[in-house]
Amino acid sequence: MRERSQNVAETLVFNLDDLSDNTLWDMWVRGEVEDLLDLPYEGIRVEIIGGQIVVSPAPTVAHAVILTDISTAFTTAPSRDRDVPWVPTQVVNLWRETAGKSAIPDLVVLAADVLEAAANADAFGLSPDEVEMVVEVTSPSNSEQDRPPTGGRRLAEPNKWSRYAQVEIPYYLLVDRSPKEAKTTLYCIPDRSTGAYLHRESWEFGETIQLPEPFNVEIETRHWQPWKK
Repeated sequence: MRERSQNVAETLVFNLDDLSDNTLWDMWVRGEVEDLLDLPYEGIRVEIIGGQIVVSPAPTVAHAVILTDISTAFTTAPSRDRDVPWVPTQVVNLWRETAGKSAIPDLVVLAADVLEAAANADAFGLSPDEVEMVVEVTSPSNSEQDRPPTGGRRLAEPNKWSRYAQVEIPYYLLVDRSPKEAKTTLYCIPDRSTGAYLHRESWEFGETIQLPEPFNVEIETRHWQPWKK
């Protein structure tokens, strides 16, 4: 196990081979993983991805602004379907109990009544079948977790992009702040067997994102910037 860090400024990965998947999962549900790792402060993200505990630092201001812009686009846009108003929410556990896997997307979009029911039940998190879209904004330390594998290669353990497809979340919006990318991609048509999304559409930073049905939401990106090299 890594020694305690006084400042989580980059993504840390912990391999705890002496713990079974079930034990690790139970500890995560009870909120005990942070104590096990002796993490230095609250406000960091702890996830179980690819059989490892992944600890990420709090996002930068520019990262947070992008999430605010996306949330605002949903909350201010006139809904085309008043029976299913879509609402965004941040920092929510997305979990699949039968598989003992967890993730905390930057943002999830779901039907308002589903979110209300989960809140009223004081639910630990949301299950994949309750979520219509997940949103991730890349950071320099963990961008490979958010992107599709490059060169057609298969990962030894699925990353978040593959996990979202495996659990059949219909839409995945990836905002890639790498200076080499500086674009937003909407993935859809998840294929559970291959852990891949079969269709994508992209917009460069500065272009207006046009989310299709069932959302019908426009997102302005003119103020979005890649991270500093």
